[in-house]
Amino acid sequence: MNKIDIRKKYFGIIGCLLVLLVPFFIKIINHDNDLATAQSLCPFKMLTGFPCAGCGITKSIICIYDGYFLQSIYYHLFGIPVVAFSVLMIILLLVEIFYKKEYLNDIFFSKKLAYTLGIVLGVYHFFRILYFIKNNCFDDILKQSIWQ
Repeated sequence: MNKIDIRKKYFGIIGCLLVLLVPFFIKIINHDNDLATAQSLCPFKMLTGFPCAGCGITKSIICIYDGYFLQSIYYHLFGIPVVAFSVLMIILLLVEIFYKKEYLNDIFFSKKLAYTLGIVLGVYHFFRILYFIKNNCFDDILKQSIWQ
């Protein structure tokens, strides 16, 4: 393994740590605020009032840290898999750096897996949008944006 590959591994570890630590620090800083009423940090939701495909992941991860797994699924179906994947990738990348050998690249860099995950996320988001529109009037949607 050359230096470029090791650098990529370190960047992967840093990225996974950010995915895990940013919600943790938000939880610590905003421990008094209710997650359900907290303003979203998503630029798309702030502009449109509609959730993007990733909206709710941060709140979902915060719920995992609090031990509320069903609430985590309510905020975003992929919150638990994101945490599990991030922890798995940190371990895998550290093992790859230590042993100087790559494992599972044929799985993680598979186009078939990428397309499958993209389609699953797209279908999930489509139904989330339908549910969101059904349960929110135009005024509610505006209140969830910066145009309130």
